[in-house]
Amino acid sequence: MPVLSGAEPFAHDGSEDIGVLLCHGFTSTPQSMRAWGEHLAAEGCTVRCPRLPGHGTRWQDLNQTAWRDWYDTVDAEFDELRGRCRSVFVFGQSMGGTLALRLAQQHPDIAGIVLVNPSVTTLRRAARLLPVLCRVVPAASGITGDIAKPDGFELAYDRLPLRAMASLQQLWRVVRGELGQVRQPLLLFRSNTDHVVEPVNSAIVLDEVRSSDLTEVVLTDSFHVATLDHDAPTVFSGSVEFLQRIHRERAEEVV
Repeated sequence: MPVLSGAEPFAHDGSEDIGVLLCHGFTSTPQSMRAWGEHLAAEGCTVRCPRLPGHGTRWQDLNQTAWRDWYDTVDAEFDELRGRCRSVFVFGQSMGGTLALRLAQQHPDIAGIVLVNPSVTTLRRAARLLPVLCRVVPAASGITGDIAKPDGFELAYDRLPLRAMASLQQLWRVVRGELGQVRQPLLLFRSNTDHVVEPVNSAIVLDEVRSSDLTEVVLTDSFHVATLDHDAPTVFSGSVEFLQRIHRERAEEVV
């Protein structure tokens, strides 16, 4: 199946000091992370942003995948970066944040993680019916394009594949059950107004991880897809300051 124009994965080989893995969100594409990746590349970082299986083609393809497919993709990219760079960070938005948390649980050697409106649950009542509903209804209305910026555009499916969404629920349960294993430095950006992921998601993450270096930044002028919104510069510059500080501190510990 042809990949949508703009949805392609991207990579940049920069410094061997710092590598960053970018994880995009559910039904979205690397397009939502490209500007962030370009900013990191301009700062000299080695960057990887894979296209998750089932994404960036047609929504029906996403229903043929499950969370382990998405995780295996980012896990392989992390492994490649780990063999190339001294400090590897994982950044994720929405479901990409969920995947970043799972990677942190599985790989204590991750230097640090940056999350933008991560998801680990939902309060929507309809979600309780999803395991049954997904067997008879293939998709529902999409959840994309939640951007305050008038000219903001997210390249993503306009339908919500329900079988894949049910698998995402399974990932949420796995990640929530082991949040205490996350001990890496963590920077979390949360939009004050988010029509996709409820505030309780960030609250759960912040309450249950065991990171001693833990910071929350509230974005006041962006909706869910903050990497494409008014506060994107805040996310980009803040994440660079974070990774440079952590990498410097790690280097000092070695000395």
